Amino acid sequence: MSENASASTAWLTIPDLVEILGESQGRVRRLLDEHYLIGSRRNGPLAVPGVFVVDGHPLPSLRGTIIALQDAGFSDDEVIDWLLAEEDTLGRSPIDALLAGHKSEVRRVARTLA
Repeated sequence: MSENASASTAWLTIPDLVEILGESQGRVRRLLDEHYLIGSRRNGPLAVPGVFVVDGHPLPSLRGTIIALQDAGFSDDEVIDWLLAEEDTLGRSPIDALLAGHKSEVRRVARTLA
């Protein structure tokens, strides 16, 4: 992922997620543990890209995509990088495709990465 993609993405910490999702800290951690969200500690405290939260909830299509990428051997940071980076076969970033409702297309590409 380019430095710009990472720099232009708003990152939400656990306290931010508690406020935005309206959930307890324990519930937010459970969402992370159960792959409804994915975060990184690369810049200090655990944080989740803000684009993964839509209308106060984790993007529904994110969970299966995270699991597919982890099954392909991706680390959490690699999953996040792949979701945010431009993907030539999709013509846009995977997260943009998911936000546009193209879950099957994104997961098809993800499965080819194994």
